[in-house]
Amino acid sequence: MADRDEQGVVKPEVVLLESLLDEIATGRLRVPRFQRPFVWEPGQMLDLFDSIERGYPIGSILVWETPVALPSLDLVADIDVPPAPAEGRISYLLDGHQRLSTLFGTMGKRPPRQVEGGGQWRVYRRLGQPPQAAGLQFQHWESAGEPPLTLLPLQSVLRTMDFLAYARRIERDPETADAAEGLVDEAERLAQRIKSYKIAVIRLVGGSLSHAVEAFVRLNRGGREITPQDLVSALTYRPETESLTDKIEAVRHDIAAGGFGLLDAEIVFQSIVAVGDTDELSAVRWADFAAGMDGQLEDFVSRADAALARAVDFLRNEAGVPHLSLLPYPHQVPLLAAFFDRIPDPDRQHIRSLVRWFWATSWSGVLRSLASPAYAFNLIQMRSPHGAYDLIDEGVVGQARPMPDKLDVERGRVRAYLLWEMHEFSQRLDLAGNSIDAVDLFIRSGTSCYRRVMARGGWEPANQLLLPGPSSAAIEDELLELEAKQLLRTTVSHGISAEALANLVAGDADAFTAARAADLADRERAFMQGMGVRPPSAEQDQEA
Repeated sequence: MADRDEQGVVKPEVVLLESLLDEIATGRLRVPRFQRPFVWEPGQMLDLFDSIERGYPIGSILVWETPVALPSLDLVADIDVPPAPAEGRISYLLDGHQRLSTLFGTMGKRPPRQVEGGGQWRVYRRLGQPPQAAGLQFQHWESAGEPPLTLLPLQSVLRTMDFLAYARRIERDPETADAAEGLVDEAERLAQRIKSYKIAVIRLVGGSLSHAVEAFVRLNRGGREITPQDLVSALTYRPETESLTDKIEAVRHDIAAGGFGLLDAEIVFQSIVAVGDTDELSAVRWADFAAGMDGQLEDFVSRADAALARAVDFLRNEAGVPHLSLLPYPHQVPLLAAFFDRIPDPDRQHIRSLVRWFWATSWSGVLRSLASPAYAFNLIQMRSPHGAYDLIDEGVVGQARPMPDKLDVERGRVRAYLLWEMHEFSQRLDLAGNSIDAVDLFIRSGTSCYRRVMARGGWEPANQLLLPGPSSAAIEDELLELEAKQLLRTTVSHGISAEALANLVAGDADAFTAARAADLADRERAFMQGMGVRPPSAEQDQEA
């Protein structure tokens, strides 16, 4: 029995959502500082409320009850929470931070200035409209003014007086008075669903933090999984030092301060792992890895920080990646970190090989997944004294894939194409003949800075040019209004061949797109061959 007490007792239970939020509001349920920050996107927040309204389960919450005092957050979802009770057990939230922060932030009581100030926590439920697709009944209100009364503020759902005040406004306002009864009934049904909604809670009473995390991993297999960085952060946490999560955030912001962009926390974590000696990251037992890091965490993070700084410098100044948004595959970064950790001052031959490796993996897509055998092989090679030598062959990095058929920036091959295009057409002109800062325009606007050339053409890359202006408007007429010399200078700067230009002037959209697509593909294949990479065939590009 003593051994069981030492490891803690697991107590599954089902708790009203409102009770859990009350535990946070009173300081009885704390968020430990080693938890990662709130990172959910607006769509994820809305989907959560949609699931609750439909009665779908949103996953279990893991809570550790212990007399051990851990440093914890005084702000949850930007709302002040009181300190933990001075005596007795304290509850710490080990899993469920993103979900409970969303619920507490949108429905918890805020100071008046925060309610009026807008932001991510202002979520509303649409009333008086037929049901729509998942998530569309809920929305954020981003405008400075007051939302219409047909939007029920979730801030008012759990507090009776606030809800009654909202209902009275609906009844008194001339625009909603006639439909007031139906609107209030709909709002009451939603409020009742939220108030009666229950969440599965797994409470581990007693034991150590390691036991608590181990219990979660065992009990939650097949459900929502804790991320590796969360797990290792918890298992390596010491109250007297910064958590791994804090260290990762510091590294991310150091890199962002240099203008490259904010790396994902997972990529920084994998870089920390990559500078160590762990093999086959897809199969590693993170609890064992955390145990092996005991006493070495500071060294691992310091090495990764220095290696990442060199990796980013290489990407910007050697590989020609000006910003994170143009990086084809994020998993290239931990591999570069492993290389620069082992070889901090490479010679020019190393750098040339590394540039070729970067482009080859960008075109082939072999690093799409951390779990791929290609990633594991590349990691072994990058940790060796030879670095990127001998990686450029079909068996390691794969053959380059064909040109993309649309500018979906979520696809790595598209970002590789855009990066090449930035390199190939670095001196582009706008319609007034002025130089375009293509990189800055793309960083600010993404692919919306690409405008369709011919209105009768499609949205394939060959029928789009990077230009300031509304992305929905085709520029065919604007181009043809230019004086002949300016038209030639502008189109040449964007890589429009003489054949494609002739088809543009003739108004033949299909011929223009086909001619420009063939020319772009030929140019990109030539660039690949210059890197010693096997390009796709012309037939493959045409099929794509």
